[in-house]
Amino acid sequence: MSVSLQKGQKVSLSKEGKEGLNRVIVGLGWDEAQPQRGGGLFGGLFSAPAQSIDCDASALMLQNGKLTDKGDIVYFGNLRHRSGAVQHMGDNLTGEGDGDDEQIVIELDRVPAEYDRIVMVVNIYQAMARKQHFGMIRNAFIRIVDARNNQEMCRYNLSENYDNMTAMIFGEVYRNNGEWKFNAIGSGYQGGLAALCANYGVDVE
Repeated sequence: MSVSLQKGQKVSLSKEGKEGLNRVIVGLGWDEAQPQRGGGLFGGLFSAPAQSIDCDASALMLQNGKLTDKGDIVYFGNLRHRSGAVQHMGDNLTGEGDGDDEQIVIELDRVPAEYDRIVMVVNIYQAMARKQHFGMIRNAFIRIVDARNNQEMCRYNLSENYDNMTAMIFGEVYRNNGEWKFNAIGSGYQGGLAALCANYGVDVE
């Protein structure tokens, strides 16, 4: 049975998945909120259609809580970490439809010992130029699935107001005393992925 988490709550994946858990699927999803119609009677008829919001998921592989190399960012431009432990399953350009919009697969037993946590991040592509932010997104979630049987282990629904935030940490998978755990974070950043990565110690611009 899946555990429903609130912001800041943690759960042991090793205990939930019982013995032999070695591969999890991190599913991330979101929907675009309905655009506001404005401009009076004819505003909706003659205004340019709003651009779809393109959200991109990434996994940041940290050593002692720090991002030490750009190669430790797994995203649509670097789909597989050099260790083979983390793989991004591809980019979804619109977020339309039910279920996971993007998935990241983690081979827990292949994560090199120097990495202590894997942070799951979602940013909006060209957010500043398109004047888009996470206040325009609804139904965002992150869930962890046991890849052995496709059973959902835990889920965190992000329900706060994230106006003006252009990058989000949804959650993290981390190692603690020999166990793998999940932390529901739900923190927003202005300045996109670059600002978020700078917070962890790497300049990606």
